[in-house]
Amino acid sequence: MVRKPARMYRNVTGPAYTRKEFIAGIPQPRIHEFEHGDLRNKDRFGYILHLVAEEDCQIRHTALEAARVAANKYLMSAVGGTNYYLKIRVYPHHVLREHKMATGAGADRISSGMSMAFGKPVGTAARVKSGDTIIIVAVDEQNLDKAKEALKKAKMKLPTPARIDIIPRSGQESVSG
Repeated sequence: MVRKPARMYRNVTGPAYTRKEFIAGIPQPRIHEFEHGDLRNKDRFGYILHLVAEEDCQIRHTALEAARVAANKYLMSAVGGTNYYLKIRVYPHHVLREHKMATGAGADRISSGMSMAFGKPVGTAARVKSGDTIIIVAVDEQNLDKAKEALKKAKMKLPTPARIDIIPRSGQESVSG
């Protein structure tokens, strides 16, 4: 069966479906690593950039992985492996279900329709509320523009509009970018 488009799972509808101990056959999330960069000295960086969701939505595990890869690849090549810290702040807990139906010629004789359709698990998603931080990046002042560019690349992979907040470590006013 073909994977359905992400717009079908973007909106938050109904209660969360997260009790994995009662659900058989849940595919593993594609995203495995949630932290990158300089993990030992993550507190030494002068600025923290937050990628903040502006609308409620569900982000599929494949979209989170694509955003992580885009941001990490750009930061690794632009600033080097020890000059940044990147962390994915959300985890795909919500199980997505799909009622698989046969399509094509003669499918109406095979399929029983959508009566009482519950669906089988096809993936997972992270439920994000407006104002939640999705990704954080910590860098020094000379790498601030490159970190902004990395978060812009990650933002394009996500199904919600997002903004980038820049917070200096010294506790000064935050800047939206």
